[in-house]
Amino acid sequence: MKKTYTRKNKGEKSSKVNLKCGTRKIFYRKLIRDKIPEKMTQVGAAFEVRKLGKREFEKELLKKVGEEASGLLSARNKSELVEELADVLDVIEEIMGLKKIKSSEIQKARKANAHKKGGFRKRIYLVWSEDTGYRTNERKYKR
Repeated sequence: MKKTYTRKNKGEKSSKVNLKCGTRKIFYRKLIRDKIPEKMTQVGAAFEVRKLGKREFEKELLKKVGEEASGLLSARNKSELVEELADVLDVIEEIMGLKKIKSSEIQKARKANAHKKGGFRKRIYLVWSEDTGYRTNERKYKR
């Protein structure tokens, strides 16, 4: 398998591996963990990766939180849930490091949120509400 390198976006390195005849490409266009290209090479998979610049990396990390969090819905047991939660925390910790956010700042914000909005111990489920103009920042995920 031939591996070639080309330049992309402001000198960022891009790695391409030629496809075998008769295979098709699946375009993921997402941030992946550091060892994934190595594992793909080991199984003989053709792929293309590139290194992100700081701004693009930051944007992709924020998108990754949603991707990893959506994986929580598909967890079928405690072990899978623990693995999915670990993925979410890994991405959050990477964002915290990138933005130089301390754990103490997060804890302070959590306490303020709990004081202002409460927690989840009462297990309250909102079925409907009158439209008051409030807009949530949640996204709809398939269950």
